[in-house]
Amino acid sequence: MLRGSLAAGLASMATAVPGRRRWPGVAGPSAAAGLASGAVLEQPVVGAVLAVAGAAAVRARIAGLSPPTLATGVVAGGAAALVTRQVWPLAPRTPAEIRSTHTSLDVEPGKDGHGLTIVVNQSAGSSERCADVLRDRLAEAEVLEVGDGLDLATAIEKAVADARVLGIAGGDGSINAAAAVAHKADKPLFVVPAGTLNHLARDLGLTDADDAVTAFRQGHTVAVDLGTIDGRPFLNTASVGGYTDLVDARERLQGRIGKWPALLVALAGFSRRGTPVRVELDGKERSLWMIFVGNCGYRPAGFAPTWRERLDDGVLDVRLVDAASPWGRLRLLLAVVTGRLGRCRVYEAFNTSELRVKALDGPLRLARDGETFDGSSEFSVKKEERPLAIYVPRSEHSPA
Repeated sequence: MLRGSLAAGLASMATAVPGRRRWPGVAGPSAAAGLASGAVLEQPVVGAVLAVAGAAAVRARIAGLSPPTLATGVVAGGAAALVTRQVWPLAPRTPAEIRSTHTSLDVEPGKDGHGLTIVVNQSAGSSERCADVLRDRLAEAEVLEVGDGLDLATAIEKAVADARVLGIAGGDGSINAAAAVAHKADKPLFVVPAGTLNHLARDLGLTDADDAVTAFRQGHTVAVDLGTIDGRPFLNTASVGGYTDLVDARERLQGRIGKWPALLVALAGFSRRGTPVRVELDGKERSLWMIFVGNCGYRPAGFAPTWRERLDDGVLDVRLVDAASPWGRLRLLLAVVTGRLGRCRVYEAFNTSELRVKALDGPLRLARDGETFDGSSEFSVKKEERPLAIYVPRSEHSPA
């Protein structure tokens, strides 16, 4: 949806004509085509649904358009979606490489789910029928559904108490919460992608519940690095500065206007009113718009980190946006659009094993895997010494 929204905006701007609001009749089809084409690049099924919805939304206008005008709108939208790939490259469809691990269990869980307790977060993006599917595929597993007085944290703690394997069905935030508990209990994690974006599951090669069930029946686990920020674990990314403001603003708005519109409104607000943070970073005073930290090295190397080639490389991928330079945000935007980010002075990237942060104006809001919280005045971002074991399907390169 983010890529689709960006493509729709670009298509709409591209059909503007000097002296007029828009090229007559083209704006609707071009925006609809951009939204659908951008979504298709990321998720073909979602894109197909949006294409049908978009056609219905502009049907009244389409009825009075000439074929050349309609074709121009569709071509403009498709071209805008392709342009987004220059700024925001597509993630590969292949999973990251991760070393296999043999988890020590007193009794191995049964292939039909004996010894496995799964927490299903029904509020996640695509969890509506997930509990029924898991009960059908893993008949001996215990399935706990969040809701009706059982919150996520309580359900996870209840599940891990007696299970040999902790399962979680939800998005990245839910998986993060379960990962912390499973790691502390030294138990493997069974992950079912059932959220909106499913970043970790994509990098693990888990596309749906069938992949998760296959991995469990194979008994194949991999060792995944677990990062921490201010003592709290994260599997994907952590951040300080602008992103936390963005997430908080989105959370306040999404109950009224929906998640994706709220994100766009929040982004527009931050671009006008955002303020930098003053910190000491490894002992050096800095003024920064944002600190991004990836758990393992992210690709591509620019300002749109999207996927990882490994989940066990032991490094933190740090990317900074400097606020000390005049017109820093504008210079960054121009560098991203023109492909000259590597020469942009307001952008900095490096790998490290630990990052020490001291806030110079009091405690900061921090973010981890899309969830924000009140942090400390001084904290570290680092890796746990012991990795987390997660079930993934065995690939042709996996050791027997």
